[in-house]
Amino acid sequence: MKKLRWIILSVLVILGIGFIGYYYFNNDEVEMTYPLFLEAVEQNKVEKVTLPNTGNTFKATMKEEPSTTYIVPNPKTENFTEYLLLNSIEVNNGQSSPLGTALKILFIACVIGGILWYVRSGGNNNVLMQDSNKKKRAVSSTITLANVAGNTEAKSMVEDIISFIKDPEKYATVGARMPKGLLLYGPPGTGKTLMAKAIAGEANVPFYAMSGSDFVQMYVGVGASRIRTLFNKAKKSEKAVIFIDEIDAIGKKRARNVSASNDERDQTLNALLTEMSGFHDNQGIIVIGATNRLDTLDEALLRPGRFDRHIEIGLPDVNAREHILSLYASKKPLSDDVNLKELAKSTVYFSGAMLENLLNEAAINAANDGDPVIRKEHIDKAFYTVIAGAPKTDRSYITERDRKITAYHEAGHALVTNLLLPEHYISKVTIIPSVRGAGGFNLSIPKDTMFQSQRQLKANIQVLLAGRIAEELIFGSEEITTGASNDIQKASKMIVDYLDKYGMDAEIGLFSTEVLGDHQDPEFVNRCRNQMNILYSETKHLVQDHLSTLEKLATELLDKESLNGEDIEKICA
Repeated sequence: MKKLRWIILSVLVILGIGFIGYYYFNNDEVEMTYPLFLEAVEQNKVEKVTLPNTGNTFKATMKEEPSTTYIVPNPKTENFTEYLLLNSIEVNNGQSSPLGTALKILFIACVIGGILWYVRSGGNNNVLMQDSNKKKRAVSSTITLANVAGNTEAKSMVEDIISFIKDPEKYATVGARMPKGLLLYGPPGTGKTLMAKAIAGEANVPFYAMSGSDFVQMYVGVGASRIRTLFNKAKKSEKAVIFIDEIDAIGKKRARNVSASNDERDQTLNALLTEMSGFHDNQGIIVIGATNRLDTLDEALLRPGRFDRHIEIGLPDVNAREHILSLYASKKPLSDDVNLKELAKSTVYFSGAMLENLLNEAAINAANDGDPVIRKEHIDKAFYTVIAGAPKTDRSYITERDRKITAYHEAGHALVTNLLLPEHYISKVTIIPSVRGAGGFNLSIPKDTMFQSQRQLKANIQVLLAGRIAEELIFGSEEITTGASNDIQKASKMIVDYLDKYGMDAEIGLFSTEVLGDHQDPEFVNRCRNQMNILYSETKHLVQDHLSTLEKLATELLDKESLNGEDIEKICA
C-alpha cells in the first residue's frame, strides 16, 4: 500500500511538471514596443491583454496564427483599460489562464503533499522499513551443533536452552524458568552467528536474524518501532530464536548526563529491554545477542531476566582447529602431502573464519597454478599471505644496505627466540617485504597453553627488543632505524601488562593503576621505563655473547632471503 502511494505521488509530480512545462514553453513570448502595440490595436490585431497587479510590463496576445504573446511596457495611465475595452480587446487583471492556474495549484499541492508524506514517514524510512521487514522474515536454519567445531563448553551450555525451547513444560513442572536471553561474546570470527543458527536448527524453530545497526536510524523512534515489530513477528511463531548480531550498536552503556545521551539509541535500547521483560515465562522464545565488546554493554541489558546467560565463544584450541580444518577441507581436493594435524598446530590464535580463509586462499593459489588439487606449497603460501600479506614482487628499489639492516634485525629476533623461548617453533624468517609495509618478519608459533609464566612474558618482550639491539651492535647506536617502531609499541604494552595487569613486579606489587581511571601515575611510568631499560640491557648482553650466531643467521638470510625452522635450528645448534 505504501509503495502504491509513493508511485501515485511520483506520477502526479511528474505530470504536474510536464503540464506546466508544456504550457509555458509552448507560449512564445517576445518583446514589443508600446508604439508598435498601439499600431496593432488600431489594426485590430490584438486579442487579449493581461495586466499584472505589479510590474512595469503587461502581456498582449495577438490574433495571428500561431498565437503569439508579447511583453509590452506598461504605460500605467488611468484610461488605458478603458482604451483597450473600447477597441474590443479582452482585458485580464493580474490573472493567468484557468489552465495555468489549475496546473500551478496541482503542482503546489503535489509538492506540499510529498513533503508532508516524507516528513511523516521519516524520510526514506519506508524504504528502509521494507528492507528491514524482509530481513525480519523467519528462516529455517539447517545448521546443527554438529556443524560447530570446537567450543565444547559453549555447546554444552546451550543444550539445555535447546531442550527448553523444545519442551518448556518439562522444566515448568520443577519450577524452572526459561532464560530470557543468551549473550554470545568473544573475538571476531569465532562462530557466534553459527552457534545461534545451530540453536535454532537443533530446536527446529524459526530464526529471526538482524544486526544491531539495522535498528540505528537518525530519526527518533524508528529503532524502537523496529524492535517492537521484530518481537511481534516472533511472538506469532510461539517458539522462535531472535538473533541480534553486533548488539553493542544499540546496547552500549547509556550516558549518565542528558547532554551526552543519544535519544534514538536510548529509546531503541529501552524498547529492547521492555520487550525482553514482557516475555511470558516458558514461552519458548529466546533472544540471542552477539558482541565482540562485552565491556561496553549497558548493565540493564546484562542483568538476570534480560540476558541471563553469558557464553564465551573463544578461539579454538589445537583439536578444535583440526576439526574446523577437516570440515572446510572436506569440500576441497587436498593432496597427500597436506597434514591437517600439523597445520592445526601451526595456526595458534587463528579463529574459525581465519582458518576458512586460509584454505580458501590455498584453493585460489592452486587454481592460479592450474593444479587440480591443493598442495602443501599452496597452503604455505596462503599461510604467510594471511599472516603478513603477499610478498612484493618488485624489490629493485631496495638497496643492499637496507637488505643488510633488515637481515640483522630479523636475525636478532630469531636468535633471542631460539635462546629464550625454545618451546616456540620458528616457522619462518624472511627479509622479503610484504604489501602491508613490513620489511621482513619472524613467525614464531607458541604452544597452546592456558597461561603465560613470568619468564615467558619477559622473554617475549626481549624478543621484541632484539631487532633494535642487533641494529645497534652491528651498525652503531647512531645508525639505528625506524624499523623497530612496531616492536617498541608491542613491547611497551606488554611491559605495562607485566607490571600492572599481572602484578609481576616486586617493587609495585599487586596493585593495578586501572582503578585510578584517567589519572596517570608518573612513578608507574618511570618504573615501566626502568624495567624496559633493564630488559634491553640483559638482551644486549645475550646477543653480544652469541654475536657469531647472529652473523651466521644474517648471512644466510641475505643469501636465501627466507629461512624455515629447520634452518634456524641447524644454524643455532
